[in-house]
Amino acid sequence: MTSLEETVNYLIKSILPQSDQVQINLSTASALTLITVTAPPETIGQIIGKQGRIIKAIRTALNLSHPKQKFTLDIKG
Repeated sequence: MTSLEETVNYLIKSILPQSDQVQINLSTASALTLITVTAPPETIGQIIGKQGRIIKAIRTALNLSHPKQKFTLDIKG
């Protein structure tokens, strides 16, 4: 995966069975990238996982695959 957007798309959409309802938007302000994931309310629990384990794993994978890029990950339903 070459870009942060491709990596986020791959990780989020591989978790959810109805990935066509998920929107991922990236916006950059100076050195910080804001990643906004908009999903149906009934699927947000699948993205977050029990005690936040899945979302933490997603953040870890993004940090490992793009170590020089600073980002925040926001989930909206």
